[in-house]
Amino acid sequence: MMKRIAVFTSGGDSPGMNAHIRAVVRYALHKDIEVFGIIGGYNGMIKGELIPLGRRETANIISLGGTILRTSRSMEFMTEEGRAKAAENLKISQIDGVVACGGDGTFRGAHLLWLEHEINIVGTPGTIDNDLFGTDYTIGYDTAINTCAEAIDRIRDTAGSHGRVFIIEVMGRHAGFIAMDVGISCGAEFIAVPETVTDLDILNERISQQGEHKRTIVIVGEGDEMGNASTIAQIMKERYNIDAKVTILGHIQRGGSPTVRDRVLASRLGVAAVDALINGVTDKFVGEINHEIAYTPLEDAYSKKKLLPQYIIDLSELLV
Repeated sequence: MMKRIAVFTSGGDSPGMNAHIRAVVRYALHKDIEVFGIIGGYNGMIKGELIPLGRRETANIISLGGTILRTSRSMEFMTEEGRAKAAENLKISQIDGVVACGGDGTFRGAHLLWLEHEINIVGTPGTIDNDLFGTDYTIGYDTAINTCAEAIDRIRDTAGSHGRVFIIEVMGRHAGFIAMDVGISCGAEFIAVPETVTDLDILNERISQQGEHKRTIVIVGEGDEMGNASTIAQIMKERYNIDAKVTILGHIQRGGSPTVRDRVLASRLGVAAVDALINGVTDKFVGEINHEIAYTPLEDAYSKKKLLPQYIIDLSELLV
């Protein structure tokens, strides 16, 4: 039986993590389960930094970006000794189950906690990249793409006024979900992502078709095989004598108040994660596929690649 559980956030923060924490706490209390928050991800687990969470601690956080539990990337947890310390602290605190909200690194650590120390643990997808196998969408993705779209719409106004080429870099080191969605929704003339071959001759041709008034928006996922936005801008200058302005949206994509869609997804997955622990599910990742709750082995979540749908790639080519 689950009498006491813990929840933590790990890796990069994403909008909706606080809504997720709130849902875990509210639903667990409804089931007469105590909840503790682990401060600072796996580092906090190693240090034994757990605090009780109740309705008061989670009031008015649903609209906040970031995470009230803070987050980190723990080098110590990557060692067997670090994981042993973390597991011992959970056992001392009489934690029966853990909800881990984060990305692939978070799930890798959670899987090892189960394998090495039999800590009951489930994961939930907290990352703006939307690159986790086993869920259609991740917590924070919708907010991130809307933040990008707003910024790019503003840049397009300037591009039109001055007749300039803008190369805009968005996050997505290994996956092009953000770049594709914002590129299509903002009417980009060219989208470069890790999943496709980037042909700059085609980009040059599209810019040339604009004539003297070269108003062009190019979206680059940071992990593109040709390089980041600055690298591509340099190549365009050297190869085609095209001057381009570079904008790197960076960490603004992670911040801000979560959208309604992210708040609802985060809340639903928080409730599902608690239910999973109550029902004896462990070493699984709780996602949403076709609007239904789905359990995926934690190892699959970080070892299997989530593919960018071909229809999205085709759509981006049709609408340029």
